[in-house]
Amino acid sequence: MKILVCISKSPDTTSKISFSDQNTKFDESGVQYIVNPYDEWYALVRALEIKESVGGSVTIITVGTQADDPIIRKALAIGADNAVRVDAQPSDAFYTAKQLSEYAKENAYDLILLGKETINYNGSQVGGMMAQLLDMPFISVASKLEVNGDSLTLESEVPGGIEVYEVLTPCVVSCAKGMAEQRIPNMRGIMAARTKPLSVVSPVDCQNLTSVVSYELPNEKSECKMIDPDNMDQLVDLLHGEAKVI
Repeated sequence: MKILVCISKSPDTTSKISFSDQNTKFDESGVQYIVNPYDEWYALVRALEIKESVGGSVTIITVGTQADDPIIRKALAIGADNAVRVDAQPSDAFYTAKQLSEYAKENAYDLILLGKETINYNGSQVGGMMAQLLDMPFISVASKLEVNGDSLTLESEVPGGIEVYEVLTPCVVSCAKGMAEQRIPNMRGIMAARTKPLSVVSPVDCQNLTSVVSYELPNEKSECKMIDPDNMDQLVDLLHGEAKVI
């Protein structure tokens, strides 16, 4: 099976977040980037498990600049066969989806996997847009995937239960928790990643459909109030009058 895994970079969760240019740009100064966990832990690892089970190849692709190459190498160290970087700044979800889908269209993949969202923007838009551009079925937020010849059986958690899908390949799947277990690259994988093919392709012409007006940080957490377990009346009063949750 020929599998394409779409990855993106995200700030490490320990990075301090700030903005510049009157809060219209994310300030990357001193930020350490990682592979987006949903792309790495679930989409990429499940692709590798499928390859190990039924054979085939796994290609990772991202839209980004040369500065993102170390992130790509980290993903290659986990076990992908090769990588592709579309040489452009992913400034808009549709623009990103267009670049990824054009490459996928030219190379005829059986399965396209990506994380359900990025942990920095949480937009969850690219997968659905890719499926539309490629005219493929789209299964969103799948937590389980099994291959049955040229069809897939997938599960997705919904309020109150689990939905089970059957779909023919090719298709696009966004992956959530439960799809696979995280893999830590070993020394052999890290060394092999240095020499694995990383192709750089030019972007196709596409206009951004959205732009960021401004960013703002969430309000700081309020001070924690400790209530004596014997004083239930005070707790109820605070929950009702101050927190307004009851």
